[in-house]
Amino acid sequence: MIWAKVSERMIVSLTALRRMMPPPIGPDVAVDWGRMSRAWGKQFPADYRQFMDVYGPGTIAEFLVVKQPEPREVLSGAAAGGMVCETANAEAAWTEFRKEPTLAEVNPMLIAWAVSASADILCWDSSGDDPDGWPVLVWNRDDTAWRRYDCGMVEFLRRVLEAEFEECPLSGTNVWGIATAKYLTFGEETRLRKAGFDPWTGEPDPYAGMFPM
Repeated sequence: MIWAKVSERMIVSLTALRRMMPPPIGPDVAVDWGRMSRAWGKQFPADYRQFMDVYGPGTIAEFLVVKQPEPREVLSGAAAGGMVCETANAEAAWTEFRKEPTLAEVNPMLIAWAVSASADILCWDSSGDDPDGWPVLVWNRDDTAWRRYDCGMVEFLRRVLEAEFEECPLSGTNVWGIATAKYLTFGEETRLRKAGFDPWTGEPDPYAGMFPM
């Protein structure tokens, strides 16, 4: 019964998200979820897995970067800026910066799933047994504080695009209440730049292919 409620809520949010943010023709990567579960010692939330199947890793409106799942390795062997590195950054920020009162006694198991161009870090608290019940924890760079949002990542994204929270959870308002958003996979963004286009405007950009990505 609990799974049915979570699944229905996830489907409603993903359907709304697809309407506001059309998916790419196909995601850039195929994820071995069994390998990810073994590496992290837990299964990832169903809405995140569905998001990766539909969208793949990429960027929302040139502002919010949704990370590709990667095996948890020692930090020295992890990709710079990837899920493992950002999780380490989040763990450091958790020990250093203040939290909202409801998080005062919380000792979360953080997994970072997105970062913003303003250096916010979006995580799950993965300490619960049910991944579909993991809340979203956001470190807001502007006010250097942690806040908790009791929803999954897809619902969180939908509510940001529709400005449904009491205030914007992120430092920048680039995706706050914009209702419609462009999503680009990393591969498509690279392809457009190499072809000489600004991937976000579609306009020719003579400088687009000058810098390696």
